[in-house]
Amino acid sequence: MGLHGFVNLRRILFLLPVLLLFFCQPAWAGNRVALVIGNSAYKNAAPLSNPVNDAAIVEATLMNAGFDVVQTRRDLQAIEMRRTLRDFADQARDADVAVIYYAGHGMEIEGTNYLIPVDATLERDTDVFDEAFSLDRVMLAIEPARQLRLVILDACRNNPFSEKMKRTVGSRSISRGLARIEPATANTLVAFAAKAGSTASDGNSKNSPYASALVKYIGTPGLDLRRVFGFVRDDVMKATGNRQEPYVYGTLGGDDVPLVPAKETAKEPTRESAGEPAKEAAKEAAPSPTLRSEIRRDYELALQVGNKDALNFFIVQYPDGYYASLAKLQLAKIDAEEKRVAAAEKARQAEQEQARLVNEGAQQMQLAKAASDLKAAQEARAAAEAAKETAQHQAAQAEQRRVAAETTAAAKNAAPSATGQPQEAKANTDTKVSALPNPQTPVPPPSPAELAKSVQTELRRVGCLTGSASGEWDAVSRRSLELFNQSAGTKFDTKTASADALDAIRLKPARVCPLICGSGLKRDGDRCVKITCAAGYFLNGDDECEKRKVRQAPSARLERREREAAPARPARPEASASNKPEGGGMPFMFFLP
Repeated sequence: MGLHGFVNLRRILFLLPVLLLFFCQPAWAGNRVALVIGNSAYKNAAPLSNPVNDAAIVEATLMNAGFDVVQTRRDLQAIEMRRTLRDFADQARDADVAVIYYAGHGMEIEGTNYLIPVDATLERDTDVFDEAFSLDRVMLAIEPARQLRLVILDACRNNPFSEKMKRTVGSRSISRGLARIEPATANTLVAFAAKAGSTASDGNSKNSPYASALVKYIGTPGLDLRRVFGFVRDDVMKATGNRQEPYVYGTLGGDDVPLVPAKETAKEPTRESAGEPAKEAAKEAAPSPTLRSEIRRDYELALQVGNKDALNFFIVQYPDGYYASLAKLQLAKIDAEEKRVAAAEKARQAEQEQARLVNEGAQQMQLAKAASDLKAAQEARAAAEAAKETAQHQAAQAEQRRVAAETTAAAKNAAPSATGQPQEAKANTDTKVSALPNPQTPVPPPSPAELAKSVQTELRRVGCLTGSASGEWDAVSRRSLELFNQSAGTKFDTKTASADALDAIRLKPARVCPLICGSGLKRDGDRCVKITCAAGYFLNGDDECEKRKVRQAPSARLERREREAAPARPARPEASASNKPEGGGMPFMFFLP
């Protein structure tokens, strides 16, 4: 080999470790871009103090984490926000990881979430389509990213726009907080500062509790995103006294997905590298306290995500043991709810088909078959409802026992032993699993009070009950169910609450009963407001504005009264003889004016 070939060989051997290091980097260490938005200075609502501060600490965290691009925008108006999202979509097209963090006002209308720029007025509910940006529009900006798409919404604050907004359609629903979302694209997560339907705290410090917890964990190298948001959830719930629970929607694959690649070259074993011998060894030896803690955190994170994919993934990771049994009970609860919804929909369709045949005057054979199908569908619905109640009861009972067992274990850890040292909690997985309810054991149905309270809650939701859900089926509740029957065309017995009535009410997505306002009030969307009349008008007994009668001036009334009270004039006297004209003609008479 010549000198030139020897030099080339040394060069290749020198570059080989570098090339291996380059190609062996984690899959999530590619080009990462982020957009950070903080809207505080709202022009038509009270300004928010923390979003700009929260955006600043998130920007610093992502920059320190080595992101290639971190764009930060503050107090964006509608035209600026539209341009920003469009520009960021161009950057995400060449990125492996794309992240959007938004802090500010957001709202939900009919199941769609909107982010609100600082110049929005939102006088009517339909203005949101022109003045705000739907979450779907935001998701489009990160869709081109190749590996991971993440949207973090610290926008669940109490929204002042929804309180003063006029409703153009009475049935249009505007809920608290944001609505649940299921991302349609794989490897996409949407993190809420507070779970769907609830609001987040702005905090009493410079930053919100959610932003403070987020920057604490999201920049940790090698930490899987699911665990990041699990730790964030724990910190926020602790800081808010369990009043605010962050939530994550969407699923990821089986491998760890850190937002910041691990600095160490050694990687934790993946699901594929963990072979059967390791599983057998895990069965023989009890897990260490550290491993038990990690399993518990992973289970709570899967429970927080709350869908079948997360729970199935947890069971694959930990197929045996106490938490695997808990996850299977949660899966059974989700399956039972899906079957209940399907059975209720099938019963509804059978009922509609029977009504259609009756209206069309179908033959007796067709009517008999439709009645048979309806009966079978109603029986299947009742069975699915009972199975759902059983699964829910079992899962709730298991969770109560889990919390009680972990609380007892924590107390034992804290209690000193005879030597004065803290005791280690004894891990007895078999005992815990045996405490779980047996799926074959029948669970008693809900009590009449619980069923009545559930029906009352649903009647309130659809606008048929204005009172509280007390669980007592009184005259007010009976009238409310009767009103539902009239509005929905059903014929449920109003003397008592029933599971069938509960199913039918749950199927209604919005208000069913008309809004009835009392005297002096009128309907304005989903609420009653006081009737006000213009100047010169007053509200009469029929709740209509009537014009006031014009009163006469005092001088005119006085003159009229004087004319009416004046005495009649006496008759004029006849002319005397001396006044008669000569020649016996007619007397001359004077006519006084």
